Amino acid sequence: MIYIGNFLHLTNQEEASESDRRHGEFNLMVQAENRDAAIELFKQRIEKQREISGFFGGDCSIYFVELLELEKMPEAEAMILHFKSIAGDPLMPFIACSVPTEQADACRIFDWNNKELEVDGNNRKLFLTFKKTS
Repeated sequence: MIYIGNFLHLTNQEEASESDRRHGEFNLMVQAENRDAAIELFKQRIEKQREISGFFGGDCSIYFVELLELEKMPEAEAMILHFKSIAGDPLMPFIACSVPTEQADACRIFDWNNKELEVDGNNRKLFLTFKKTS
């Protein structure tokens, strides 16, 4: 199976200046035997990426938003994997949809409440967290 994980992150949260703190999103994709194997491979990749790059620097929180599972890649028609719509300033909540179809748009509302992720008004659990070293 092909697994695609959607993640949100907060990085460099120890920094005093807001302009030095970062937040964003990323996706990981892997072919794996099952969901648990895919999630473990996601975790390993995030940890490795932190070691070799500045992507997940400083005090960092990573939220695992959703897992998409595909038997094969689409061939006859392109598939929308992720759609995001942001109103106003970056502090505002945003709407995101994964794999929307004619029958259902699968959109959810994402909001940050005191550096904690809420999806459709419910708190999300942290997937990984790191603290700045040295």
